Amino acid sequence: MSELPFILDDMTVDDIPAVMSIERKVFSAMWTSGIYRRELTANPWSHYLVLRATRPGLPPILAYGGVWKMDLSAHIPTIATHPQHQGKGLGSYLLLHLLLLGEAMGCREATLEVRASNHAAQRLYLRYGFDIAGIRHRYYNDNGEDALIMTRPSLVREELQAELLRLRPLLQQRWLEDAQTFAH
Repeated sequence: MSELPFILDDMTVDDIPAVMSIERKVFSAMWTSGIYRRELTANPWSHYLVLRATRPGLPPILAYGGVWKMDLSAHIPTIATHPQHQGKGLGSYLLLHLLLLGEAMGCREATLEVRASNHAAQRLYLRYGFDIAGIRHRYYNDNGEDALIMTRPSLVREELQAELLRLRPLLQQRWLEDAQTFAH
């Protein structure tokens, strides 16, 4: 099997410019670099991960996301994939690692909010065991759009690791096909 062209790594303050580049491309209501700086340096209940490219020609950061420990719940405040690399399994891979991180922090469930209009993200979350638990009306301040509250009721390490094992060959195939496309 081919190796993946990225590694999972902790986000650092040095990653903020690359993260902000993705943030500007994928979100209409963006976080600021100051928010990320505070999350990385002053929030003891948060942890952020990046998928760092290891192959030349790729953006330095392919995806990023975070998880907050909120009592026994792992809350995912943000997750994003570089727009040129969406649909290649990066969101799935990162989401599963964020859930594993939440489980390692002692969380038993996971929650997040997603725009009511973001059907692609909703499908991703449903695929990985999240259910719609409620609505936050007019949650997004850029346009007043509602957010769906989604919850995954359990975080079991063995189940999450099994999901990652099933995902890895699919990721490898997608990235192999991608590499072959650019080689021609």
